[in-house]
Amino acid sequence: MDAIQNVTLAIPKDVLRKAKILAVQKNTSLSGLLTQTLADLVAHQEAYEQARRRNLALLKRGFDLGTQGQVPWKREDLHES
Repeated sequence: MDAIQNVTLAIPKDVLRKAKILAVQKNTSLSGLLTQTLADLVAHQEAYEQARRRNLALLKRGFDLGTQGQVPWKREDLHES
């Protein structure tokens, strides 16, 4: 298990009250609720960054459209009246 680090937070009282109620409804502690929420946020960001890197690599590599780099049509052919 990862080491645990205590932190101090400054949270508006109304938000804290609602968060405590939410934690009770989810049968967890406030600490557990915050930990899970932060873990979800970090996982989402990591997945986004991984997808971003993967898609940038795809764009850099390019796509094979089956034209071998040649455009087999003319603009006029695409815009006939």
